[in-house]
Amino acid sequence: MAARLGHTIKAVLFQVHSIAGLVLALLVSMIALTGAIMSFEDEIVDHLNAGIMQVAPRQAPALMPDALVARLKASQDLGKVAAVTLSSDPSAAVHVRFARDDRGDRPTSLYVDPYDASVLGAPRGEAFFATVRRLHRWLLIPGDGKGWGRPITGTIALGLIVMLVTGLVLRWPRRVGSVKMWLKPNLGLGGRALHRSLHTVIGTWVLPVYLTMTLTGLYFSFEWYKDGVTWLLARPHVTAAKMPAKLPRAANSEPAPPIGFDPAWVTFQREEGDRFSKALLTLPAGPGTTIRIRSWGKASLLETTRDEFRIDAVTGQLVSAERFADKTFGEKIIAAIYDIHRGEILGWPGKLAFMIAAMSMPLFAITGILLYLSRRKLRRPARQPLGRLVPGE
Repeated sequence: MAARLGHTIKAVLFQVHSIAGLVLALLVSMIALTGAIMSFEDEIVDHLNAGIMQVAPRQAPALMPDALVARLKASQDLGKVAAVTLSSDPSAAVHVRFARDDRGDRPTSLYVDPYDASVLGAPRGEAFFATVRRLHRWLLIPGDGKGWGRPITGTIALGLIVMLVTGLVLRWPRRVGSVKMWLKPNLGLGGRALHRSLHTVIGTWVLPVYLTMTLTGLYFSFEWYKDGVTWLLARPHVTAAKMPAKLPRAANSEPAPPIGFDPAWVTFQREEGDRFSKALLTLPAGPGTTIRIRSWGKASLLETTRDEFRIDAVTGQLVSAERFADKTFGEKIIAAIYDIHRGEILGWPGKLAFMIAAMSMPLFAITGILLYLSRRKLRRPARQPLGRLVPGE
């Protein structure tokens, strides 16, 4: 009875695994390949733009952010500046980003000389990686993160988890302690047997990576998942500290005066001194006056190991300061979840391993489809055409 029940459960799991794989094979492969392309995006972009990211340091002080933006706008017709990246390195160029225009398009960013605001050039590769990122995150569906693409990719990630769990159960060998059984494919086989060996064994190799990718990727797809992770790992006061919703502007209110970077930049420099290596200053997208500043220390090796400040752009008053060093272990995991998602938490070897695992995803799609087709062929009954005479009858 127990054996029959176990056989039935495995048969059901096998059907679930097969159906989920057939439905999601193409989309999962596309998301994985675009993720692999972005694995070394930072290194590629830095290499392509090495000539415009550095300037010759001078004795004269660098321009304040507002003066730099004013000179930049005076020299050519540009859109609204949304953010600037400043550095403590006197030879580093200023990176200027622009807000979306009325059509929803974002103009290409520029690298600018910090001493005279002359344009050094637009970064090569930026538009390409932006398109790949939108394909990876939102499948290029209109609306980007606010459209249907975000929940669809999240649902695909859930489907991949189902395939991974069911595949592990179906893969479970009788000799659990045999490393050879788990990790060594039988390359001496051919046809369907070889496809099955590659599908199951290589799947075992990359299973931890795929689970890490999907479990962290869900954080960016569903608010309920993000809230759950925050509740689980963060301190109660951090969990409760939600950003206030943007208040609608009254119909008879006057337009808010334009704000600049300088007061917030002065306050930030007073707080941080020379401890930072670079700082990203972002203007509020709505009617508020609070500027967000993300800064990275000189010893910071990861994108997400950053401090974050919120400073009033009018008064220069520090609204809040969130330092990475003050976070608990769980909160550091949340802060570094993007680096965990792409393997950078383990340095370049981790990114390389995650990239190879992502590039292997089409192999599972192809071998899985081949196994499905060969199984259907084996199950197809031999049919003899009606009315056909057989010799000797």
